[in-house]
Amino acid sequence: MRHEVLSVPVEGGGLAVHRWAGAPGAPVVVALHGLTANGLSWAPVAAALDGAVTLLAPDLRGRACSSSLPGPYGLAAHARDVSALVKWAGGVPLVLAGHSMGAFVAAVTAARHPDAARSVVLVDGGLPVPVPRGQDAEGMSEALVGPAVRRLSAEFASREQYRGFWRAHPAFDGYWSDAVEEYLQHDLAGEEPHLRSSCAEEAVRADGADVMLGSEAAGAAGRLVCPAELLWAPRGFMDQPGGLYDEEYLRAVSGDFPAAARPVPDTNHYSILTGEQGARAVARRLLARAL
Repeated sequence: MRHEVLSVPVEGGGLAVHRWAGAPGAPVVVALHGLTANGLSWAPVAAALDGAVTLLAPDLRGRACSSSLPGPYGLAAHARDVSALVKWAGGVPLVLAGHSMGAFVAAVTAARHPDAARSVVLVDGGLPVPVPRGQDAEGMSEALVGPAVRRLSAEFASREQYRGFWRAHPAFDGYWSDAVEEYLQHDLAGEEPHLRSSCAEEAVRADGADVMLGSEAAGAAGRLVCPAELLWAPRGFMDQPGGLYDEEYLRAVSGDFPAAARPVPDTNHYSILTGEQGARAVARRLLARAL
């Protein structure tokens, strides 16, 4: 599905926003990506929506076409940017959606700016990540964020080499598509043979620390005054059994987050957004919230 890239004024410059236009009068959804992702990660969902809504998916501060936006970074900075995007889009409360780190951004934005959100859809993120027994929160943060930070320093001689790196990733096995490749290639900066991720390491570290260790991120979903729901993947980052959340954990936190929590079968942390089955499930819930 065709889209355009717009520049929305925010503090320090322009926020790059991918826009998939809906039919005239279609509702608007703002969709937020994960820690080292970019707005094109939402392209499979946009295809599944097929123009039923207008989807706005920014490259968040410090990523892809917004990589030149300066710090400070962190969830509060993203919330200010998203609030500015909502005002740019008309200033009316919109459906906010977020995947992984973006789910925490959506929750913090809606909690800080309740007039910006009419509803929130969290996709495999947004609730505190449970810490396994015997591991502290800082160790868990390093386990999740460390590999992402180390990848930022990797250099690739060609786009084909970068493609091969991701094709070999277990979470993308069986879920590859032209849209996935475009999203991943959108991350690259530089020229061959010196290509590397466009993500600013400072942004990734600050955002990751906020998600894993920040009190605001941990409590934002529980402070929402608008309707909200969580879609969660039963498999994890490496397509392994057991994802970020499970039914036992979600029952335990239901008092703090009383909204619906729905598993999306046969998905992992990535394919819940970029695989066909996951994208269709997310699109259905966005449409239900938007109409």
